[in-house]
Amino acid sequence: METKMLRWTAGVTRIDPIRNDAIRQKFGVAPIADKVREARLRCLSVFTYIERQLGRAINSPKIRKALRSSVQVPRDDGRDSMLL
Repeated sequence: METKMLRWTAGVTRIDPIRNDAIRQKFGVAPIADKVREARLRCLSVFTYIERQLGRAINSPKIRKALRSSVQVPRDDGRDSMLL
């Protein structure tokens, strides 16, 4: 769900010092990184199924690359520290 809609539902504005993660947690919305990881694993399971059906080894370079990849999450919320 879009963060803007969650903030509006919670009655919180961008000026309020409440992080988006806290609002998502309040409504029970999963973190974006988890959703990206789920989508990647879903895609990987399709590749694995195809590999098994074709009788090939699962150790193909594409699948190894997908298994080794990780989601990069930004460390800060992007706000200017002078505005707080």
